[in-house]
Amino acid sequence: MSPCGPDLMDDIRDIVSSRVGELSPAEKRVARALLASYPALGLGTATAWAEAAGTSMPTVLRFVTRLGLGSYRELQLRLREESTQRAMSPVQRATRSRTDETASGYEELIERRLTIARELFRTVPAAEFEAAVRLLARRPRRIHLAGGVFTTHLAALLAAQLGELLSGVVHTPDPLARDLAKYLDLEAEDVVIIFDFRRYEESAYKVAERVKRRKARLIVFTDHELSPSAELADVVLPVFVDGIPFDSHSGVLVLLESLVEGVFHALGATAIERMALWEQDVLLTRVPTGYTSDNRRSSRRRPVT
Repeated sequence: MSPCGPDLMDDIRDIVSSRVGELSPAEKRVARALLASYPALGLGTATAWAEAAGTSMPTVLRFVTRLGLGSYRELQLRLREESTQRAMSPVQRATRSRTDETASGYEELIERRLTIARELFRTVPAAEFEAAVRLLARRPRRIHLAGGVFTTHLAALLAAQLGELLSGVVHTPDPLARDLAKYLDLEAEDVVIIFDFRRYEESAYKVAERVKRRKARLIVFTDHELSPSAELADVVLPVFVDGIPFDSHSGVLVLLESLVEGVFHALGATAIERMALWEQDVLLTRVPTGYTSDNRRSSRRRPVT
């Protein structure tokens, strides 16, 4: 981005993400409303945008100016240009990739995923990441995590790692049924983490609504197009996911591990104490050195009577 304003090659979404830390609370609501309904909200009227963000039209116009754009009309022209250059569908990407023989070697495949991970610098504002670390490092009484069909394993992984640093961490695979009771007692000091990526799931939004009714804090991991749940979140962590043939989790795994390490450092000695207790009390059956299949068979033999 040039010092005089956004470069013509910059995506409006990227510009917004890069400047979230500079915005006032009201302007942040405007930004999140746009990102949650991108680009449609910006293609409508400023009045409708203000209503969606729960703020005023002057705030929307001030936000547009903060992006370095000369007018609301200029914003809409840029958004229309982007709309004509939308990324191909997953099926189109997969079909095209089969004809690209130069992009199927080992090094190319690994490099593609490294590139996706590097996109974190562009899609996740440092201020949002630091806010997520602070929320977790203040040791909330409860931390619930939930994911969708293709992301519940991410929620489980983050729950397992956070559970070694903090108490009260629970993975809730079925938050609207079997795990519903865990959400009935949420309080303002509690934190819920939702994973919801494109082909967004209605269940994620229902959980987000429940969290906000209970006045608990909400962190949403989502893709760069933003889950509808993002509009209800206290912290939004958007990750670039374009992959072939399926959306990639390379970026979100890097972000997840970075968040855990950030919380670890923020907790300091408390984290070490918790990890020591965990190591002391959790029994993991490990295969001893020199163990072979012959050992396994002999251990199952019953003594002759």
